[in-house]
Amino acid sequence: MYTFNPGPSQVYPQVRQYLQDAFDEGWLSAQHRGERFVQLMRQTVQELKNKLNVPQDYTVFFMSSATECWEVLAQSLTPTKSFHLYNGAFGEKWFEYAKALRPATTGIQFGPDEIPDVHRLPGLDEQTDLVCITQNETSNATQLRDGVVLNIYNRLPGNALLAVDATSSLAGIQLKYIKADIWYASVQKCFGLPAGLSVMLLSPRAVERLRKINERSHYNSLTAQYEKMLNYQTTHTPNVLGIYLLSRVMADRAPIKAIHQHLQERATKLYDYFDQATQLSPLITNPEARSTTVIGLQGAPTLIEEVKRRALAQGLQLGSGYGSWKPTSLRIANFPAIPDAAFEQLVQFFAREFA
Repeated sequence: MYTFNPGPSQVYPQVRQYLQDAFDEGWLSAQHRGERFVQLMRQTVQELKNKLNVPQDYTVFFMSSATECWEVLAQSLTPTKSFHLYNGAFGEKWFEYAKALRPATTGIQFGPDEIPDVHRLPGLDEQTDLVCITQNETSNATQLRDGVVLNIYNRLPGNALLAVDATSSLAGIQLKYIKADIWYASVQKCFGLPAGLSVMLLSPRAVERLRKINERSHYNSLTAQYEKMLNYQTTHTPNVLGIYLLSRVMADRAPIKAIHQHLQERATKLYDYFDQATQLSPLITNPEARSTTVIGLQGAPTLIEEVKRRALAQGLQLGSGYGSWKPTSLRIANFPAIPDAAFEQLVQFFAREFA
C-alpha cells in the first residue's frame, strides 16, 4: 500500500529500522537532561541546518505540532496583534487561533488562483507584531513562491516580523530562509516521519525580539525555550524518540537542492498529464499558484469517490479534498518519502482507468 495522503503521509521505509535501533540503543528511556541527549540535540540541529541550507545563525526549536507553533507565536511574539494573509483552511485556522489570543489581530483572504498584490494590502500598521503567511496551503494545493514571500518581507511595517507556515513544504523544497524571521513545519509530511514533532526556525531578529518581550508565563514560552536551547536542552520533557528519528532521517537524506529538483520534476509530470486529461483536472488553474508538494485534482463528486475507491483497490491511497473542496477534489502528496515507483504506478492507474 502506498499512501498519497498529504498528512500524516508515507514514512520512509528506513523508519522501521530506526525504531528498532532506538529500542536497542535505549533511547525510549533515555534521560533528557543527560549529556547523551544533549549530543543528540546538537547533532540533529546541525543535520537540519546542513541538509536544508538553514542559516547557521538561525535558532532551531522542537515542539509537538504546527498548532503549538501557532500558540507559542501568539504568546511570546505577539504582545499586540498579528496580520494574516491566507487563501485556505489552515491559514484561516491560524488566523482564528491567533485572534482568540490577541483580539486585535486582523486578516485578509485571497483566492486560491490569485497571487496576492502585497503592495495593496490594507491592515499593516505600526502596531502589527507579526505578519503571518502560509507558504504551502495543504488544504487546497497552493503555494506562495519566493518572489511573493520576498515582497511581503520587504513591506513589513515598523518592527513587524514575518512568520511562515511551511508545514507541507519544509524539507521538500528549497526555501530562502533569510527572507522571513520564523519558519515552522510538522514532521509528518516532507520529513517522512510519524506525527508528534514540529520544527521551528527563528532568525536572529526574531530571537532579539523574543528576548526583548521576555514573555515567561507558559511552560512553552519562547524566551525560556531559547535559553534552554543555548545548551541544547528543553524546558519540558521532549519527544526524544521523535528527535532521534529526525536525526536519523536527516543524516540519511540527500541535500535539499537534489530533493527539490526531484520533487519539481515529479510535480511537473503530474500537472502536465492532468492538464491534458478529460475527466480530472488540476484544482488550481493558475500554474504560478500551484503547489509542488501537494497536487490537487477536481472532478464531479461521484467521479472523485470512484477514483479513490478504485485506486485503493490497487494499493494506492489518495488524499481526500479538504473543507469546502472535499466533495469535488482529491489531493496527492508529492513528498520525498514516496518512492518513484509509486508515482509511476499512479500515472499508469489514471491512464488505464480514467484516460
